Amino acid sequence: MINVPKQQWRTVKRQVIFNLLLKIYQKLQNDKIHSHMEKGYLDMELLRFTTAGSVDDGKSTLIGRLLYDSKSIFEDQLEAMKIASANRGNEELNLALLTDGLRAEREQGITIDVAYRYFATPKRKFIIADTPGHIEYTRNMVTGASTADLAIILVDARHGVLEQTVRHSYIASLLGIEHIVVCFNKMDLVDYSEIVFNEIKNDYEVMAQILEIHNCTFIPISAKLGDNVVKKSENMPWYKGDTLLNYLETVPIGYALTQKPFRFPVQHVIRPISDKFHDFRGYSGRIASGCIAVGDKVTVLPSKKTSEVSALYFAQEGLHEAIASQSISICLKDNIDVSRGNLIVKSDSVPSLSTDLEIMICWFREDCLELRKRYIIRLATQEVFGIVRSIDYKLDINSLEQIRGVNALQMNDIAKISLHVSEEIAVDTYQENRVTGSLIFIDPDSNDTVGAGMIVSIK
Repeated sequence: MINVPKQQWRTVKRQVIFNLLLKIYQKLQNDKIHSHMEKGYLDMELLRFTTAGSVDDGKSTLIGRLLYDSKSIFEDQLEAMKIASANRGNEELNLALLTDGLRAEREQGITIDVAYRYFATPKRKFIIADTPGHIEYTRNMVTGASTADLAIILVDARHGVLEQTVRHSYIASLLGIEHIVVCFNKMDLVDYSEIVFNEIKNDYEVMAQILEIHNCTFIPISAKLGDNVVKKSENMPWYKGDTLLNYLETVPIGYALTQKPFRFPVQHVIRPISDKFHDFRGYSGRIASGCIAVGDKVTVLPSKKTSEVSALYFAQEGLHEAIASQSISICLKDNIDVSRGNLIVKSDSVPSLSTDLEIMICWFREDCLELRKRYIIRLATQEVFGIVRSIDYKLDINSLEQIRGVNALQMNDIAKISLHVSEEIAVDTYQENRVTGSLIFIDPDSNDTVGAGMIVSIK
């Protein structure tokens, strides 16, 4: 018999137990995936939405309530929340802890970064961006909201419309978010009053008209108690609209993208070396907007060379047509020069080519934006050098007043600037297309992203 030291036996036993637990976990994950496939989860539409509001308006609690009441929390997450709530001295389960994952956030009791959460119901999949409420984290809200289809603006029913409400609503509008849901939270603390609801609703509508914000939906809720979040509230029979979750599950999204002009930023040129694909040349990327079909006439920018679509592929599967948000490869009839950074468009809807742009920018870094300093400008898959020729005005984020005569921008500043780039680039305005109408500033020395801009006009 071989004499094995006890320490070695313990190591072997731990490894055996670990491997067993890993197999059990993988089996559970596979069962979960198969279950989701049976329910159609993997083929469902995806809604990206962001939350914003003043500090302590209940953003993180609202997201926790959505996940908790929709049965989207795992047992271990629930147990961890119970322990964390008890450690903090909370008498009840603190649902905000589900999104406030960073230790520093928990210690401060506020969200200091963008926390992302993923969940699904039988009707739709969701990605949530929970953004900070403090004014000094404006850049975080811009980051979280930049890809959102919908924004939830929270308003404390006790306080009504505040400066932060105006600020976040303006940023949501500036970023071109199509749907804005205004949730009046903590209705339980104003006795579920319809009068209070209508007063705040009227105040918000006046502000929305001034800021030219359209398509707003108003929902009275209590995130802490769950009223009108997932389940219809018995305490507010006067409210006849949808619950928040029902609205999120049914709001139409994505259809407008397919109606826009076709835009296809080229990410990669595919040249496989194999017997199956002799002389294959495909241009891969994600369709930013519009639709494309075999036989369509296209133009490649900035070269302005034209050709015809000879084939479309998703992986190795041939397609006859493709629409916005699909990742595909395009083959052209003519062997023309196309590379990463080029933009393929339909020949009947060619965007502008320009070196001078007017941009609304949000500055991300403590180092100031400097006039005439050279930055790397990345628009979709294209990179060029650019300089800021002038700052037309800086926006006072509290009063929304335009401040003239500014020569530098600090972190979190939002301003309108004039940008000159080193070579012609194909662009749309941000209002026309959020992909080909937006860009980022990169510091060439540190390679850090220092700002994000939305094209207002093309000179």
